[in-house]
Amino acid sequence: MGSELLSYLKTVFSFHEAQPLLFTQLYFWVFFLVVFALFSTVCNRRLMRNTFLFAASLFFYYKTSGLFVLMLLFSTVFNFFAAKAIYRSKRPGCRKWWMAGSVFVNLAVLFYFKYAYFFTDVYNNLFHTNHKVFNYLAHWANSFNIHYFNVDVILLPVGISFFTFQIISYVVDVYRGHVKPVGNVLDFGFYVSFFPGLVAGPIVRASQFVPQIYKPYFLSKRQFGIAIFWILNGLVKKMVLSDYLAVNFIDRVFANPLMYTGFENLTALFAYSLQVYADFSGYTDIAIGVAMLMGFHLPKNFNSPYKARNPGEFWKRWHISLSNWLKDYLYIPLGGNRNSTPATYLMILGIVLIIIFLAHQLWVTVLLLSVVAVLTLLLIFRPKSRKGINTNINMMNTMLFGGLWHGASWNFMIWGGLNGLGILAYKIWHKRTGFQQVMITASVFALFVLMLLVAPSPFFRLATVWSGIFFVGTLVGKLYRLVSRGGEIRPVGTAWSVLMTFVFVTFTRLFFRSGSNLNPAEANEVAWATAKNMVQQMGGVWDTSLIPSIMYEYRNIFLLFAAGMLIHWLPDRFKRHYRLWFTRLPRPVQLLAVVLTVFVVYQFVTADLQSFIYFQF
Repeated sequence: MGSELLSYLKTVFSFHEAQPLLFTQLYFWVFFLVVFALFSTVCNRRLMRNTFLFAASLFFYYKTSGLFVLMLLFSTVFNFFAAKAIYRSKRPGCRKWWMAGSVFVNLAVLFYFKYAYFFTDVYNNLFHTNHKVFNYLAHWANSFNIHYFNVDVILLPVGISFFTFQIISYVVDVYRGHVKPVGNVLDFGFYVSFFPGLVAGPIVRASQFVPQIYKPYFLSKRQFGIAIFWILNGLVKKMVLSDYLAVNFIDRVFANPLMYTGFENLTALFAYSLQVYADFSGYTDIAIGVAMLMGFHLPKNFNSPYKARNPGEFWKRWHISLSNWLKDYLYIPLGGNRNSTPATYLMILGIVLIIIFLAHQLWVTVLLLSVVAVLTLLLIFRPKSRKGINTNINMMNTMLFGGLWHGASWNFMIWGGLNGLGILAYKIWHKRTGFQQVMITASVFALFVLMLLVAPSPFFRLATVWSGIFFVGTLVGKLYRLVSRGGEIRPVGTAWSVLMTFVFVTFTRLFFRSGSNLNPAEANEVAWATAKNMVQQMGGVWDTSLIPSIMYEYRNIFLLFAAGMLIHWLPDRFKRHYRLWFTRLPRPVQLLAVVLTVFVVYQFVTADLQSFIYFQF
């Protein structure tokens, strides 16, 4: 009996890479029930409460990432004392050095684990070498006769990008005088490692969260109902929408695009847009609900992003905590929409050179160098254009860096760059008159038609179809305004803008998804091959007679996709009403709703539970 108990305890308190604590696993909810039960005994004693939740969060991270918990502890202790030193320093220069040193150490740790393969690849391309990644940190750890780590691979700790950015925001805000440093290392550790949002955000600012750790515990009946609603909502998004679409359709198509028709490839791409939203926002919903049950409020991270009417608005609705972080700690320090700094030009030139070295394509080199030359001439000889050019360069820097934040491969840089170009194109488009917009779309459509005639290819065929649709829609809108003497059907115009934005965002995801589930060593090559094969299929000649049979075969996929998008596009006011309606239900009815939801979710459980997509970032 004793040996069996010891064996069970060893299983509970040991790390199993194949069984991390996921919100979608029963193990997590057992863990949370135990934590919540113990939490209820100390919730009114602030220091004990925060210390207990810090310890529980460290255990959670250990069960998710093993001995990488030591790295989290190092980051916690180092940055706690760095922020203290910044706050106590009287000389501005000393404070600045402490801040810069802290940011450098945090980024160095992040770059080591996340970008070693990326920069090794750049170095090999630049100097024509064939260096392999060697894990010097693991080699150093093994020198203590541990022999636990593999020196031939650098594993990415779960959630490192999230808690690193969270820590950087804290240190910088202390330097700027926006917040005071946290009183003791246990409270700071709790802020950094609070387990609901530790591994996939949202990125929580100290000004948002730290005041909460000093407040007494409070949970009203309405807050309890909202918390339960968010947890159920997140589970349905993740396991009913995201996992079912991925396992039964999307993953199959992306694994071998050439085995599927162009229609299936196109459908899988659009379905992935819903999958990645349901997956990430589902995690956030559960995190918000779990945190709320313990009396803490995490910031909203999504605001119906597929209701966006342009690419800029999309990034105000998608991954809001990251968008705001990039704005406050990168875009504005670079100069924002006011001016530029030396870092503005150094950063964009560095990114351009990296793209050139990774691309290995003459046309890419010529195109990028031509753009740099034109911008340089405009900056020199057109002083009135400098502010706008600098603003757009700062924006492109931010979007390219945001792409790199998501992954250490050039497919993420392409994805970030395309989003930046989309924002830039809309800014130019929005300032044009209706007649100019029609002429622009007509010219783009004519250009792609010409390219298709001169050099037929799947890409030009896709571009011709999309630009043609965009041209016709723009022309119809302009003609209607002429006939109605300036009037417009606002709902139709909004729906058109939302649809075009959704199509644009979806096609950028071709590069996002192609390498997002791969290790950095193979992401570049495989991602490009996947994207190229999907474009080949989507832009090839379609056998339209197969579409009805495909839709019938995958009828559950199409019905689920349609249901998910319709729910997403419901008015915000309606969604708010049914959330509040749930909170007013009697407790037995809420319990019944929980049971029914869990039962429905269980019907969609796959044999192999799917990890959250953003765990890898």
